[in-house]
Amino acid sequence: MVNKNDLSAIDYAKLCCDSMMRRFSAPDLPPAGRFHYHQGVLLSGFERTFKNCGDEKYLTYIKEWVDSILLPDASYKCVHDYELDGIMPCLLLFFLYEKFGESQYKKALDDAIAKYKAWKCTPDGGMWHMLHHTDQMWLDGFYMASPNMVKYALAFGDDSLIEKAYIQMKLMRDNLRDEKTGLFYHACDFSKQASWANKETGLSAIFWGRAMGWYVVAAVDIAELLPESHSLRQEFIDVATSMLKALVKYQEKTTGLWYQVIDKGDLKDNWLETSCSALYTYALCKAIRNGWLDSSYKEYASLGYKGVTDTIEIDETDLLSVPRICIGTCLGDYKFYVNRSTQANMLIGVGAFLLMCNEYHELTK
Repeated sequence: MVNKNDLSAIDYAKLCCDSMMRRFSAPDLPPAGRFHYHQGVLLSGFERTFKNCGDEKYLTYIKEWVDSILLPDASYKCVHDYELDGIMPCLLLFFLYEKFGESQYKKALDDAIAKYKAWKCTPDGGMWHMLHHTDQMWLDGFYMASPNMVKYALAFGDDSLIEKAYIQMKLMRDNLRDEKTGLFYHACDFSKQASWANKETGLSAIFWGRAMGWYVVAAVDIAELLPESHSLRQEFIDVATSMLKALVKYQEKTTGLWYQVIDKGDLKDNWLETSCSALYTYALCKAIRNGWLDSSYKEYASLGYKGVTDTIEIDETDLLSVPRICIGTCLGDYKFYVNRSTQANMLIGVGAFLLMCNEYHELTK
């Protein structure tokens, strides 16, 4: 039986990948038969693990899943065609196209970008998170769309996509950020019609953990993608580091984790959540590694990594489990968020764990 004390960060990542492969054949990853961000996040973690350890089985697993979804004409089925979430897994296609050169991957990427370009937007260019929710921007949507657009622009040439990604970041920064705390509200309804929206500002009421995780991960990933000479790169760095400096103030110092509702750790019904803790730790590690945050922030990154790995469970057959992952969440009040259920090994939380382990490995190797 594996001893957790003997595992390095990349060991954790490999054991986690192996465990998920034991649970699911690639085509059966839920929701089976459809593109969804759940598989996209998980397999992004597989991609990082393959790049760091070189074991071809992780690459094969990614390819098997993608090839099981793509139709003969390179189109694909999403869980919901009206959500940005369903297009997010196209992030995997860049790496597959680079590795294998198969035309269906490029065709599917072209299709995804066409969808992004035609997506409904607010008057200022903010992409609606869901096509049936008029003028709503959710923090989650920045992760679901913008890294794809930036990667496509850099790979195939289309600077307008970088500008489009920048607009998403800027509108969320300018409208969802709370000046007092530096934290970001989960969403804004610019039409101010949603039941959860403040009738004066359109903002939701809560600083939800994972939503800020998606936003800050997208910001650091885009900043790392852009060349140092790019005129917009520093703004992505600045928004990410500003958010991280705010978030470390809310890290629970005993466990190293963060709460489901970030700023309400003093309330008894609030609880520590794994996926947001992993995403923040990932972003901290990347910002430190790239020199955007100074070395004093390693204290928070190391504490976060230890906190998340301390929650990991490994059974007598060496099957690794990631617990306390909040299920998918829309908008509501404080009670709505703290009453959300958790699910062990939910793909988005496992993917967040894999990303964290790989980034911590790269920071500390």
